[in-house]
Formats: sequence, structure tokens, C-alpha cells
Amino acid sequence: MVATVLKLRYRALFNTLARRPWQLVGFIAGALWGIGILISVTAGIVSLSLAGSLDASAAVSIIGGSALVLGWVVGPIVVAGMDTAIDARRLAPYPFSRRQTMLALAGTAATGIPGVVSTLVALISVILWARWPLAALAGIPAALIGVAICVVASRLVAELSGGVGGNRRGRELIGTLVLVVVMLAGPITTGILSLLDGGDGSLGERLGAAAAILPWTPLGAAWAVAPALAAGEGLLALARLAIALAALAALWWAWSRAIAGATASPARQSSRQVAAGKLGLFGVMPTGGVGATWARSLNAWLRDPRYLRQLLVVPIFPILFAFVSGVDGFLFAASPVLVAFVLAIACYSDISYDGTAYATVLATGVRGRDDRLGRLLGAACLGIPLVVVLTVATSVLSADAGRLPLVLGTALGVLLTGYGVSAVTSAMIISPVAAPGDSPFKSVPGQTFVGGLLVFVVWAVIAVLSLPVLFLAVTGMVQGPAAWGLPTLATGVVVGGGIAALGVHLGGRTFDRSGPELLERIRALPS
Repeated sequence: MVATVLKLRYRALFNTLARRPWQLVGFIAGALWGIGILISVTAGIVSLSLAGSLDASAAVSIIGGSALVLGWVVGPIVVAGMDTAIDARRLAPYPFSRRQTMLALAGTAATGIPGVVSTLVALISVILWARWPLAALAGIPAALIGVAICVVASRLVAELSGGVGGNRRGRELIGTLVLVVVMLAGPITTGILSLLDGGDGSLGERLGAAAAILPWTPLGAAWAVAPALAAGEGLLALARLAIALAALAALWWAWSRAIAGATASPARQSSRQVAAGKLGLFGVMPTGGVGATWARSLNAWLRDPRYLRQLLVVPIFPILFAFVSGVDGFLFAASPVLVAFVLAIACYSDISYDGTAYATVLATGVRGRDDRLGRLLGAACLGIPLVVVLTVATSVLSADAGRLPLVLGTALGVLLTGYGVSAVTSAMIISPVAAPGDSPFKSVPGQTFVGGLLVFVVWAVIAVLSLPVLFLAVTGMVQGPAAWGLPTLATGVVVGGGIAALGVHLGGRTFDRSGPELLERIRALPS
């Protein structure tokens, strides 16, 4: 049964690639990327095995293996999402045991491009212990255990992000919480290691401290078995092997429980009754096309997790940079600008999130300018206050209030410019997006390599249009923020506001001209 599932999975993949040329291009690019990683890692491992010391080989094995495990958990967020064409819910109607379902899912993950590359890299790392035959022999099963931990941990997090069944709101809440924890896993781990190390010493000493701590965690236990045997410490190797096996067993058990919850408690829509006359935001906002669109957009930003997850960068960026460079560092000071740069792209394909419900927008006959302005106001009601609060908070924490106008002007200029660009692009671009209630780890059907590049094209346009305020910001950082703070703030508001107004005008004209065509493109998206 497991073999049959894998055959069907890859037959469907090949059929999809044959029908969609750009997805084939993306698949080939991913394969070439994997081959490049494999070649470079192999060259490094061979060089280290010939000229490196035992301590250096151990540090590379432990830290590299731990990073691989962490990458398997975090990677689906920052790259393209996890392939969920085969998942527990899709297999639930068929007569599979839970164990067969888990083996099929694990096999699907392990035989994809990331799984094949990870397995080959793990096995090639055994070359590090060529001078110690016993360590090399034991390194093979230990490496396979490490890869198994990667796959099972990734699948467990993906299953948890789906909310293990139940109503949609519960799934979305659990999925968002898991997403936050995973995104902060790297900074938290780095901070813990720095605290354990005392915060002093060179980079080499810090890496050595990390290599001494990670073997006692599920991240690095499997990768530390061979180094212990190479050093002649058999009992230590057994202890680390026991930790790795215990971690794998615990992850497998937790994944089994999650699958049981997902398949035994099928997803269901939540609903609630509202008293007559209670219109929510629609009863508060002005009437007309702008007011109705404003209310609908703000309602989506406050209730739709697909929008809310985009706001996670607001607290995560400062926390990440505080761990990396401290509250006195440049990255922490610039975090409001980077947050504004990310939030500015949040609406670049806004109509895509409407899905087929966009037909109701066309049916109302709302003018394009009103639609563009209403959507911009909905995003700005949250984006602008959050950027202002974040800028004030980072200035206070870094004890440098003098740069507040400089950073605030830059952040607002970038954000307003992005809103103007998005007002145009969202009336032009239709791209596959996650469905309501989907896991944040799930890959979206129809995503292509070229489609992913559109985000960077829009970012590039925002960066170019933001050059006036960015130039003033850089000049102020070099010559001192005192004299350049207020001019930067004024320029950011004026230039950003002007581009936002121009974007509403141009985007409205584009919307009026291409509205029905956008609906046809939405209906043509794969589901």
C-alpha cells in the first residue's frame, strides 16, 4: 500500500510538470540547487577529512547536523511550503492503518528533492570518520536516524500547524501558534547557547561550546555518535544514540497522536448567530463603496489568519535582531524599516485572497478607485499604528530617542510607497494563495518559480520609488540623525503619501478595465 501511494504521488507530480512548463522550470531549478549543495558539501567534507582535526570534524558534524534538523522544521516557512498533495486527511477514507499512513507520508517527504539531498549529505558525512573505521561504520545508521528525525519532526510540525482537526478557528489558532514558535526557534536556540557560553569568547569558542551542548539535545544527538566513537568514548556514544532514538520515538508517537486527532475529528466549519442589526464594522464605517470596502478589508486583517500571519514580522524582526546583534546594534535600530518593507508587500495580490468571492465585488459595481482606496485604508489602519509603535519601542529600548524621526520617516515612507505600488499590482496580478484555514506549511497548488519571483520584482519597484527617503536616511545615519530626522520624516510622509494617492488612481483605472478578466483568472487557478 505504501509503495502504491508513492507511485501515485509521483505519477501525479510528473503529470503536473508535463502540463505546467513553469512548474517544470521550478522543479529543475530546485534539482540543480540540490546538486550544487551536494557538490559543495561533499568537497568540504572531503577536504576536512584529509586535513582537519578530530575536534574540527566533530564540530562540523554536530553543528551541521543540528542545523539540518532545524532547517527541516523552519524551511517550509521561508521557502515554498511543504508538499501536502498527500496528507493524512486525504488518505483517511482509504483502508490504511495509521502506521501505513505515517510510512507513506514519511516516504513522500524522504524521496523529494530535500529528502534525497539530506540523506546523501548525511551519508557522505561519514567520510569525516574514514580514519576511524568503527566510527565510520556506526556513523551510517546514526546518520539515517538523524535524517529520520528531520522528516518526522517536519511532518509533526506540519500536522500540528493544521490544528489536528476540529473547527476552523481552532485549526487556524494552533497553526499560527506553531508558526510563531518555529520562526523563533533559531533565535531562541542561539540565545540559550550564548547564555550557556557566558556570552564571551571568539566565534570558534562559541562554536565549540555549541558542539559540546547540542549532542545532549534531539537536534544534535544522532550526529554526535560517530565523533564520540572516534574519540574512543564508547559509553558516551551509546548515551547519545539513546537520546537520538528516544527523540525519534517521542516524535513518532506525537505525530501518531496528531494524525489520530486529524483523521478522527474531521474539519468542520464554525458558525455563530449574530443579533439582528449588528453589522460590526459595516455599521461603523462610512457608507458607499469606499466605506464598505474599508470595512471588509479591515475585517479580513483582524480575522483572517492569512492576513494576521503577515503581521508576525512586527514582533519577530526586532526579537530576532535583538538576539543577533543586541538592542544597540544597527539591525535592531533598522527593524521598523524592514518591517515596513515586508508589510508593504502584504497586499500586492490582494484580490487573490478574495477567491471566487471576488465575483460579489464585481456584482456591486463598485468603482475601481473606491475599491483601491478602501483596501489601502484597511491595511493602513493596522500597518501604520504598528510601525509607529514599533519605532517608538525600539528607540526607547536602545536609549537613542534622537533617531526616532529619522527611522519613523523612513519606515512610513517605505510603507506608504508599498501601499501605492500594491494598489496597482493587486489589480494586475492573480497568484495562487493559501485557502482559508490551510496550514501555513502547506504548499499552494499552482505556485511556480516565476510566480515566486514576482514578489521580488514588486519589492524592487518599492525600493526604487523609496530612494528619496532612503537617501536621506542613509545620509542622516552617516552625518547624525539630529539634523536629518525631521526632513526625513517630512519627505517620507509627503513622498509616500503622494505615491499612495497615485497608486490608488492608477490601480483604480486598471481595476475598472480588467475586473472581469481577474475573475476568470481566479477561476482558472488550480485547487
